[in-house]
Amino acid sequence: MNESEKHQENDGALKACRPWWAKTRGRWLLVFAGLLSTLWFLIRVVPKPSRASYPCMRAAAPLMSGFILYLLSVTGTLLAFRKARRSFANARYAAAMFFILVVLSTAFLSLTEDEIPVYANSQLLLGPNQPIGVSRGLYPGRVTWVWDPTSTNENCTNTFGDGWFLPKNTNIDIVNKMMSDAVMNLTGKTAVAEAWDALFRYFNQSHGKGNVGYVAGEKIFIKTNQVSASSGTYNTATFEILNQSRYGMAETSPQVVLAILRQLVNECGVKQENISVGDPMKHMYKHVFDMWHNEFPNVLYIDSDARLGRTAPIPNARPVVYYSDRGAVLMDNGTIGIPFTSDNLPTVVTEASYLIVVPAMKAHSRAGVSLCGKIHFGTNLVGSATHLHGGLIAPNNTVSKPDPLRRGYGSYRTQVDLMGHKDLGGKTVLFVVDALWGGSESNDPPRKFSMTPFNKDWTSSVFVSQDQVALESVCFDFLKTEFTSSNPYGSYPQIDGSDDHILQAADSSYWPKGIRYDPENDGTVIGSLGVCEHWNNPIEKRYSRNLGTGSGIELVMINKTVTAIRDAEATSAMSFSLLPNYPNPFNPTTTIVFSLARESNVSLKVYDLPGREVATLVSGGYHPGSYQTHWNAAGYPSGVYWCRLSVNGAMQTQKLVLTK
Repeated sequence: MNESEKHQENDGALKACRPWWAKTRGRWLLVFAGLLSTLWFLIRVVPKPSRASYPCMRAAAPLMSGFILYLLSVTGTLLAFRKARRSFANARYAAAMFFILVVLSTAFLSLTEDEIPVYANSQLLLGPNQPIGVSRGLYPGRVTWVWDPTSTNENCTNTFGDGWFLPKNTNIDIVNKMMSDAVMNLTGKTAVAEAWDALFRYFNQSHGKGNVGYVAGEKIFIKTNQVSASSGTYNTATFEILNQSRYGMAETSPQVVLAILRQLVNECGVKQENISVGDPMKHMYKHVFDMWHNEFPNVLYIDSDARLGRTAPIPNARPVVYYSDRGAVLMDNGTIGIPFTSDNLPTVVTEASYLIVVPAMKAHSRAGVSLCGKIHFGTNLVGSATHLHGGLIAPNNTVSKPDPLRRGYGSYRTQVDLMGHKDLGGKTVLFVVDALWGGSESNDPPRKFSMTPFNKDWTSSVFVSQDQVALESVCFDFLKTEFTSSNPYGSYPQIDGSDDHILQAADSSYWPKGIRYDPENDGTVIGSLGVCEHWNNPIEKRYSRNLGTGSGIELVMINKTVTAIRDAEATSAMSFSLLPNYPNPFNPTTTIVFSLARESNVSLKVYDLPGREVATLVSGGYHPGSYQTHWNAAGYPSGVYWCRLSVNGAMQTQKLVLTK
């Protein structure tokens, strides 16, 4: 039985054991909350429409819209049933069948429980630019972000036969350059081999092994995310994808892993037989295996089936991970069943000297986000990760079923044990988040992001760091900005406590009462695993080291014009300036003034608070001088906006406050 089938079975068991009043209680609560939200919305917004943008109204809107949809579907069902009965009575059978179809459709809408949940935008426990924890890395707290839109095909349909992972949709040559730029920038080196030597030396020094690099014969395991490759999704004779419903799900890009293999083997001289790659709980599709194996035939390719050149993961003889809740939360069947206190790991992990983890950047219906901590749910050999769900914020996945006690802050989080374990997060020499094709949920296909700079295109990025907590924080900020309550694909990062595991991984003062994270069960609790911080805003994306205000995260962005951007930023104070708008706050028009010291290519745009572009005020070439323009926001709701001036690639930003 594959993982998704087990989830369905578990959900069914939960429903079956609930009494009738418990099964309907959630629906009556939804109706009651929806009714109150609708009345509140009408009372507040009808007299003054601009109030629709207020936080309380945004929180009420999803409940109101769900309630109205529920009423419409129930009403439609009753009306269609009445029409069908009359048509049968008058011998109008074709019409009767039509109305019966309408009855079934509207009834389905009114009765379904597992619709995409919409969460009101949650408040973070940790405010902007308030770093906690101890930063790590050659450049402490550095996260390198490489963005190149030409790495992905913007016209990719990701339908069966046109998957995002195909060579025509993901350009391996550009991905190679992105990964090279990433490791060199992260380490401050000018060659890939030098960069990896610096990574190995930092790792060994921080683990008490001295100033030594990679030693011949040491083993490396590259952990990927291949969530779609469960039993029944592939042809057992060829390992080609069969199940079209799971085709093209967002997961680790084979091109990113190929780029890493090329660096390790071709640049660093690591022998192929000392490298293993895969997702131990899953299978390895033919298109993935062929891409890697054709170039590196002696690498070990880990697959739970282990045929056609693949290698089976071998379990250790005894448990390796001991979960710090000690059976109080984790159960063998999610939130019910027998307490689950420990896990085995494959020898490919425990015998490796180094790990490289490559999760895909995705939101997650149970965890809020799926990144460096969540990826190790697939490292165990139990057969599914159901027993680990109890330590997440939403163990049972959907709106009507999550245990509310798991949301918020200060609860046991499974990810912290995995990030802190000596053979998992503690053994990782490089953390890579593959964001070439960012996703809305673990089992969803990639989505085009609306936020800046993607602007309704694929994310086309890779993020790397030596600090797993810093990397988790940065990618969380991206996912939380994109997947809000207005996003049609769900808003899982908005669940209260989605960043709880990040805070706990950074600083023990955020640990739950009675929990001491000791995943080896040797009496030694973990220390700070890195630095946690949230950016100043989704337009500038600045952290305390970028701002020069603290010792938290430094986010370095690289794109095709990285040299021009660096040069422009170095002279930005002399070459141009963006003055504060006036008036501010304003209603509905404000004046924006900027000046140029030299002839420049200029872009002046306005973004809303989540980072979506709402207006372009200036675009084109301008001579030196002072300029002013106006923004009439009569058609926009009250709130905070950001005005960004881009001059030859460098940027300055001002906050605009619209009050009606």
